[in-house]
Amino acid sequence: MAVRDARPDAAPSRPDVEVVTAPRRRPALAVLAFAGLLAVEIAPHFLGAYAREILYRFVVGAVLAEAWNVLAGDAGLVSLGTSSAVGLGAYVAVGAMNSSGISIALAIGVAAAAGAALATVASPGLLRLRGLYFTVGTLALAEMLRLIMINADRFGGATGLFLDRDSPRVATLVRIAGALLGIAWGLIYVSGATRLSVSLRAVRDDEDAAAQIGIRAVRLKFLVFVVASALMAAVGALQALKLEAVEPYGMFGLGWSIDTLAMVIIGGLGQRLGAVIGAAVMVLSGEWLANYPQIHLALTGALLIAMTRFAPRGLAALASDAWAGARRAWRRRVRSGDP
Repeated sequence: MAVRDARPDAAPSRPDVEVVTAPRRRPALAVLAFAGLLAVEIAPHFLGAYAREILYRFVVGAVLAEAWNVLAGDAGLVSLGTSSAVGLGAYVAVGAMNSSGISIALAIGVAAAAGAALATVASPGLLRLRGLYFTVGTLALAEMLRLIMINADRFGGATGLFLDRDSPRVATLVRIAGALLGIAWGLIYVSGATRLSVSLRAVRDDEDAAAQIGIRAVRLKFLVFVVASALMAAVGALQALKLEAVEPYGMFGLGWSIDTLAMVIIGGLGQRLGAVIGAAVMVLSGEWLANYPQIHLALTGALLIAMTRFAPRGLAALASDAWAGARRAWRRRVRSGDP
């Protein structure tokens, strides 16, 4: 008869479990973000017209990338429907300002509310889908809205709508975009300082397992989807103000979705500075190759393939790893007494 080991110090073996804790606050990162926002608000005073245009494109791209990064990097919702929220926000802002003469700030708020409403209406169907099916569903939503705007005379049809008032100066638009970026960063910082980010990562990694431990996955995905859509719609309103017109082919174009995705993949999916780095790379490279759009598109595709293959965590993670390695090397030299 087999004899069991009855030693009192024999503990049952436990599987290796990765303990996930709430992320630590990073005051240095918060100070850096505040300094960056302050620079965005002040910079238009000292920049020329061309530089202000570049800064505007960068800040707008960073807002879109931050919203998409939370959606895909934190919650695992890979969306190709950025253009649906951007386009809806643009149309709502222009329509509201033309019909009721509301202020710019209120128009952007109404557009953000429209983006949140779109996510609320679409979420019962879209959030039932996972993985590639969710991605295709968001793409279909954007295409559906584009076709509706093209064929609806009430929304100007293929011609679109024109803003009845003059557009604000680019410097003003840069400051508004900076405020939107500050809102996005504030929401990210608050969620990162709580267990909400841990729950989102759990849903991203394994939704079924997260549900088994009591996390309400659908509710969390709905919350992230609504917030991200509201930010994207606010960007659409800002772009409509700049152009003084909206039309379905541009505002609901797939380019919004592809460019936003590329920014996050290049900068780093799930990395806190990934959206900003990716936006800077895309905007500067696009401006550098403005006269060669085909070359820019080919280089962007090659860079995406290279990042996916050799640096899947993006440029932000590469920079962070290089900085950490340099600090470790410096500490070893200090401890060993080497000059």
